[in-house]
Amino acid sequence: MRLLFLGLFWVLWFAAGGMAQPRVLHVGLREDPDLLDPTLESSYVGRIVFAGMCDKLFDIDAKLNIVPQLATGYEWRDATHLVIHLRPGVMFQDGEKFDADALKYKLMRDLTAKGSMRRGEVNSIASIDIIDPMTVRLNLQAPAAQLLAQLTDRAGIMISPKAAEAAGDKFGLHPVCAGPFSFDRRVAQDRIVLKRFPAYWNASSIHFDEMVYLPNPNSSVRLANLQAGALDLVEYILPTDVPAVQKDPKLKVAIDDSLAYEGITINTDNGPAAKTTLGQNALVRQAFELALDRAALIQVVYNGMFTPTAQANPPSSPFFFQDVQPPARDVAKAKALLRQAGVTPPVAVTLTITNNPDIQQVGEVIQAMAGEAGFDVRLRVTEFASSLQAGYAGDFQGYLIGWSGRADPDGNMWQMLHTGGTFNYGHYSSPVVDQALDDARTVADTDQRRAFYAKVWAQERRDLPLIYLWTAKNIVGMKKTLTGFEQVPDGLIRLQGLAEQ
Repeated sequence: MRLLFLGLFWVLWFAAGGMAQPRVLHVGLREDPDLLDPTLESSYVGRIVFAGMCDKLFDIDAKLNIVPQLATGYEWRDATHLVIHLRPGVMFQDGEKFDADALKYKLMRDLTAKGSMRRGEVNSIASIDIIDPMTVRLNLQAPAAQLLAQLTDRAGIMISPKAAEAAGDKFGLHPVCAGPFSFDRRVAQDRIVLKRFPAYWNASSIHFDEMVYLPNPNSSVRLANLQAGALDLVEYILPTDVPAVQKDPKLKVAIDDSLAYEGITINTDNGPAAKTTLGQNALVRQAFELALDRAALIQVVYNGMFTPTAQANPPSSPFFFQDVQPPARDVAKAKALLRQAGVTPPVAVTLTITNNPDIQQVGEVIQAMAGEAGFDVRLRVTEFASSLQAGYAGDFQGYLIGWSGRADPDGNMWQMLHTGGTFNYGHYSSPVVDQALDDARTVADTDQRRAFYAKVWAQERRDLPLIYLWTAKNIVGMKKTLTGFEQVPDGLIRLQGLAEQ
């Protein structure tokens, strides 16, 4: 009887709130990430999950300054030797210590792992010397102005060597990092759950016990869940939904300029799907671009909130070229270019797009506009991760795909336009572009780098392997009771300092 009474007492005590309920933050994502392995992963929403799970050597702040995270500082001994000092007392989520050996392991994994998406970001590293347990020296093949900025993203994420070796190519199923939250479980297309890591080196900045990331490509559903309280924060609110958030007394919205762009990658040399009129003839690609009215498209789908563009870097960047502007729509000239190319309309084009409702609407607008110029555009709608796999495999003719943007211009250009670049889905190859991109890595001076990038855009605008469409904005919706949210142009949701009143 005594045991029964005590058991009943504890049940009533818990029910009455005698034990504090865990503080859970529910975050809505526009898509489901691909692999949760920082060496192999390539999605923007994956970077958002990593921000909750995995610290990096360096981060960027709201003004795009590079700031220490798992590193405490660095110095360039000369143009090809970068010394990095590591933060002492940091532990991975499996209890292993973070040190110089762990840093070397991760960067060598990025350089050598099969299918690595980071190889092109760190391939300037020739070797790594361990000076002491908390100090490493990166020895570079040539000067690399972009390298430090690359270490503010997935190349700079540190992982437990012990866990990575044990898991092999399955590491993404249960990643182990050195961040504020540890991986708990994942249900594909449904949720990713993280639990607070008590031994996190910056634990005082974390005010939630659990993170739940909920992917849904339908922006209306995400908004409805935010309004109903099922979500606490949505990483992307459509411009057309902003007024609804602003009118809701329980919600608030944060809007800022983004580093991101959206564009159409053309398959020019990646397998049989490249053997099309669009893929093999630059005049046809120029005609396709002239059929598009970017400003009208943005007005229809995004309430005019985004900025038309014809280049990879946003207007806020010192590497933005004012004279590289999208051409005005000219259907007559587009038809003339098709005649010059010896092509008889209709020109069949299959455009791969994701199943996000706004992107489907973008596809329909492109379909209608291009149709007036003699193109027969067929839309191939697929889930985001599947579209990425089709991109890598060359299973597309045109691919409407965005890039979340990087502070350094190399991060927005080299991987997409250089021969062999990881995100060069269409396998575009130009010796002129390759040389200019490589040369721009060897100098730090802005004017010198701009001179090389000017060559890139002169050639890219002739070849049009990637038709840039717009530069986006970061639009985050959240409960009004959330405090401490800091908006950074890369759009990642950083949890340090985020709390609820």
